[in-house]
Amino acid sequence: MFQMGEIEAMVARHSVRSYTDRPIEPEKAAVLMETIHSYNAETGMSFQLVLDEPRAFTGMLAHYGKFENVRNDIAIVGPKDREVDAGYFGEKLVILAQRLGMNTCWVAVTFSKRKAKITIKPGEKLYCVISLGYGTTQGVQHQRKPMESLCRTDVPMPKWFRNGMECAMLAPTAINQQKYFIELREGVVDARKTGGIYSDLDLGIVRYHFETGAGKENFTWYSR
Repeated sequence: MFQMGEIEAMVARHSVRSYTDRPIEPEKAAVLMETIHSYNAETGMSFQLVLDEPRAFTGMLAHYGKFENVRNDIAIVGPKDREVDAGYFGEKLVILAQRLGMNTCWVAVTFSKRKAKITIKPGEKLYCVISLGYGTTQGVQHQRKPMESLCRTDVPMPKWFRNGMECAMLAPTAINQQKYFIELREGVVDARKTGGIYSDLDLGIVRYHFETGAGKENFTWYSR
């Protein structure tokens, strides 16, 4: 069922806004649903898979965002002040979908929250949604900042750190801003935001990408 590994999926994955009518197969939907249940149990988040429900993407906002024929999405819902977790585990679902042969796009404002078929409990918020399905194209790679502007090491850059950065640079960020900085200092890795909108959510996405490329066994995150 899986068509590629995590890093291969990070390389292949680009934002897609236009989708075909091909439905998501039941077996693939089951994998997504099982993974979502697992993440919700692990984190206390409330990610929700919405299938064959286009209403959230039928208004003027979706038209403005150039979304076409979006019938499936993943709602990123959870307790307030959990933006980093929303980004980290949301991106894990994005890469899972890519490994299953599907396409996605992070969507923050260009959809109708009022029409979205989701449940938000007291104390929770809707962070964003992820459009999901089979794209009319595979999307395109956006221009990226040079690695040296996004990181620093206090020793000659280890191979594992470079591998982590190469994956981090593939991470989607709001309006392609890449407002983050990753530093290796005294054997510990520090990833921090450097401003911009949705920067905490972006930081979670970037942390997942870096971990996957670098290997969790090779480093420890700096704890604030």
